[in-house]
Amino acid sequence: MNAHSEPLNRKNVATQRWSVVLLTANVIGAVIYVVAASHGWVIPQERAAGLHSVTGEPLVWALYVLPICVVFFVLNVTWGAFILAGKQWRTGLLWLSTIPIWLVAVAIDFAHH
Repeated sequence: MNAHSEPLNRKNVATQRWSVVLLTANVIGAVIYVVAASHGWVIPQERAAGLHSVTGEPLVWALYVLPICVVFFVLNVTWGAFILAGKQWRTGLLWLSTIPIWLVAVAIDFAHH
């Protein structure tokens, strides 16, 4: 038996479905993150005029973004714990694919500060 093959049974199919749901939730969460983070972005007209005010932007950013980050951090750590506990390595690939999703979202956000 191949080291990467897992027996196909109801538990594995259900785990695979939940993993797709959680991956989709992460994509939606990353989009929500970018939209929420946009409240703290520099206004392009101010940047063009040479204005660099940063008085409230970090607070606005934190109020909008931190709850989203906390929720998805807890969700993804819990998901990872279930993968490790159940030794569902194939679903671990879906879990790992959340990393580039969130990195792209953070890169978009930081590019606008």
